[in-house]
Order: sequence, then C-alpha cells, then structure tokens
Amino acid sequence: MKKKSRDVEKTYSTPEFVAKLRRLADALETGKRFTIMVAGERISVSSSAAFNVEHERDGKDEEIEFQIKWTNPS
Repeated sequence: MKKKSRDVEKTYSTPEFVAKLRRLADALETGKRFTIMVAGERISVSSSAAFNVEHERDGKDEEIEFQIKWTNPS
C-alpha cells in the first residue's frame, strides 16, 4: 500500500529531544534500524540512511536541521 505524502513538524521538550537523540545515536552505533513516532505515525528509519546537517539564516533567525534520508523498498 502506497503511503500518502506528508510534511509535518513536531516540537519536543528538551528532555524528549535528548532521549530521541540518544536512541538515534545508539541505533547508529549498533547498525540497527531506528524507529520513532512523529505526530502519531511510527517511522522506521533504514540503517543505511544518509545523514546531513543543514543551517539556515534569515536576518536574526537561525535554524539547524539534522536530516535523515532514505528510500523505502517498493
């Protein structure tokens, strides 16, 4: 079944974000798949995903995004 397109942003408290980053780091170190719930949907990230960091600046506002990209098998 084809999944619907989606573009959501979820804000977490500092302790929640830290816990998610720790779980991600543990998965990366052990070469395992990472699973996370985002806005009510469980997302399973491939252990072969690519990682990058993006920085944006607009006047006084700055943003850093930690991005994880992968392709699901069809």
